[in-house]
Amino acid sequence: MSEASLKCVLDAIDGANRADPNEEVVAGESIPREYAYSLHMTRWLHELEPAPSERMQIACRAQHLERWKMPRSHYPEGRKSYYEWRLACGRMHGRRAAEIMAECGYPESECERVEVIVTKRELRKDADTQLLEDVACMVFLEKYFAQFYADNAEYDREKWLRIVRRTWGKMSQRAHERALALAVNLPSHLQALLQEALTSETGD
Repeated sequence: MSEASLKCVLDAIDGANRADPNEEVVAGESIPREYAYSLHMTRWLHELEPAPSERMQIACRAQHLERWKMPRSHYPEGRKSYYEWRLACGRMHGRRAAEIMAECGYPESECERVEVIVTKRELRKDADTQLLEDVACMVFLEKYFAQFYADNAEYDREKWLRIVRRTWGKMSQRAHERALALAVNLPSHLQALLQEALTSETGD
């Protein structure tokens, strides 16, 4: 497709995410949270893949497309409900991304392809889906891990180790290498948690 078609999609996604009533401070400026998240995703996509495809640029920008419309609070507490919420969010993001792409002139095959990537139905089997997961994990580690830890201080050590191992297990070797380089910038208690999780997992 043309650069104009890609710009049409990215601008539409940005416009939708700028409607997020929640905010995040980026470089000293408060901006809509999901718009901020989409910019983090785009930046890390280009860090991991210097010349990303159009579909990956769209998928990463749409990773949390209008997520505030399906808040976690709409689902019961508990791990099972959490995963149900995550799956529902993925389906919503993928569907909306495909709709926007169609409106901007993308063929049905490309719209469906991006929807599959965003819903992560082919994780571990599909290179594009794995790249999206790698990007999302890098954004979490860099931007949200510390606050997530602070917000869930009641979790015991074993639960935190499971969370770190589960996140690590979703990532490719390339992402592992970048994550280890990034980890030196994490607070010391999170560096220790990461080291303990990975060391005990490998049995070293």
